[in-house]
Amino acid sequence: MFVMKSATTLRVARPTNRLGDVVRFYRDGVGLIEVGSFQDHEGFDGVMLGTPGASYHLEFTRQRGHVAGRAPTKENLLVFYLPAREEWQAAVDRMVGAGYAPVASYNPYWGRREAYVAEPYASAEQAAEQAASAVPSGEETYRKSVREHAAKPTNP
Repeated sequence: MFVMKSATTLRVARPTNRLGDVVRFYRDGVGLIEVGSFQDHEGFDGVMLGTPGASYHLEFTRQRGHVAGRAPTKENLLVFYLPAREEWQAAVDRMVGAGYAPVASYNPYWGRREAYVAEPYASAEQAAEQAASAVPSGEETYRKSVREHAAKPTNP
């Protein structure tokens, strides 16, 4: 049986129509660092975000003159598990401080254990859908979710 080597780098590549907004979300909200970028590479622009020395990073691309569309389902997620409650709380506070509102989880199980913030969508119509799914009682419900999450293990 083949086993992938630990030196292998994982790149998760995702297209977007809103490259600048998505980069700000993952850089300023999530806290990733720009580890590379390119402009007009055969009609594509892109930015790679991650943490220096990690064996993974995210790549977001925009193809000029092309509509990227959206994720096929509401269960397409990028999940970050933080090892300590204080780190997790700081991340939540950073997301809220950067202006990213919490959203309800599509899967009720995840909604009981985690806090969700949706990345910028590809169009104004999709942004309206995001706003419609926001946690209705606002920040207090979000903070309650944060407190409940902090009492549970952060690893799956």
